[in-house]
Amino acid sequence: MVRPAACLFDLDGLLLDTEPLHAEAWQQAASHFGRPLQDEELLALRGRRRHDCADQVLQWINLSGAEHTPNREQLLAVRQPIAEALLVQAAPMPGAPELVHHCAELGVPMALATSSSKAAVALKASPHPWLELIAVRVHGDDPQLNRGKPAPDVFLLAAKRLSVEPNQCWAFEDSPAGVQAASSAGCRVHVLPPAHLSAEQRRTIYPGIEQYLTTLCDVIEQLN
Repeated sequence: MVRPAACLFDLDGLLLDTEPLHAEAWQQAASHFGRPLQDEELLALRGRRRHDCADQVLQWINLSGAEHTPNREQLLAVRQPIAEALLVQAAPMPGAPELVHHCAELGVPMALATSSSKAAVALKASPHPWLELIAVRVHGDDPQLNRGKPAPDVFLLAAKRLSVEPNQCWAFEDSPAGVQAASSAGCRVHVLPPAHLSAEQRRTIYPGIEQYLTTLCDVIEQLN
């Protein structure tokens, strides 16, 4: 197998086990305004930029007929302190440090292609010095990023900054929005789905994807 020209990594739920923490923060914030979120709704928020998630949650709150409908700033004022207290506790996903170190040892260029803001990435990454090996980063609030996932922009911009073609890159994703973004960019997509999903749920949530990673360790052998 030909090695990729570069590896483009999502962060949340892919390199760091943050998604349950994000879900808890959104759940608490939405419940504060009288609209608890369903599991499938929390899954739909994965991989998307904070403001895009907030707008979606506000739509659900509005449709529920809740007594008080917040604006985006009010919703995030509740959500952000909860998220920040939780996210610094995030552990690496199994195999993530090993894969990043292996790419560095092989000289495979890497970039972070994340929906998280620059400040949020700094917060989450601070306990994980191995993430410093990924020097090229596209954040959700990058001034050159026009659209967030599921649009392909974040992966196209990451490939451009590495001076490689997107169709020669391997992209690593866990969220439906991220998988759609990477596929639309033309990358070869490696999907690490949430462990709790059944085979039927995976087929529904990730249409067209036939093979899935169990852990990121699965890829290390493919790179050798």
